[in-house]
Amino acid sequence: MKKYLVEFIGTFFLVFTIGMVVIDPGAGALAPLAIGSALMIMVYAGGHVSGGHYNPAVTLAVWLRGRCPVADVPGYIGAQIAAGIVAAMTVLALKNNPTLTPNEIKAVPALIAEFLGTFALAYVVLNVATAKGTAGNSNYGLAIGFTVMTMAFALGGISGGAFNPAVAVGLTVMHLANTSNLWIYLVANFAAGALAAVTFKFVNPDDK
Repeated sequence: MKKYLVEFIGTFFLVFTIGMVVIDPGAGALAPLAIGSALMIMVYAGGHVSGGHYNPAVTLAVWLRGRCPVADVPGYIGAQIAAGIVAAMTVLALKNNPTLTPNEIKAVPALIAEFLGTFALAYVVLNVATAKGTAGNSNYGLAIGFTVMTMAFALGGISGGAFNPAVAVGLTVMHLANTSNLWIYLVANFAAGALAAVTFKFVNPDDK
């Protein structure tokens, strides 16, 4: 139960930060820096308890990699999605329920962008937070947060830069993304998480 609570808290503050810095008045061009920093902070805060996934695609990757018990997967993903919804509703309340127009995205470019960004994130998480060769390092949170920041700067203009199904749900609840486009995020994010796990195991066959 503690692990699920930590996953809820971390995901909540990630999605909350995204909403607060993206919806006007927000952080403008510096939004990716704030978002990456929020993830970094939450990874450091809760990583020792839950692993600091805060992302269903990362949970999938860590499970396929063999470092998350199958029994924890539904609880992790449920907590993350619930946190995304609650965070989105909190943002809307604090922003006085603004009238927002969802970003228009093109399916194929968005699929590619979300896949690449999520793959980078999940691959980095597996290598800095679960690999034997990097065990005990103190920089994993910084690497993970900077990955999201970098991918958001690089790809946010194409897909919205979710790289996370819980974030995608939150963006949809906040009317920053169209409900009809939710499948793009879910397909791309989960596929990328799965491929990241396969790639990690291929590159590190002896790291069980």
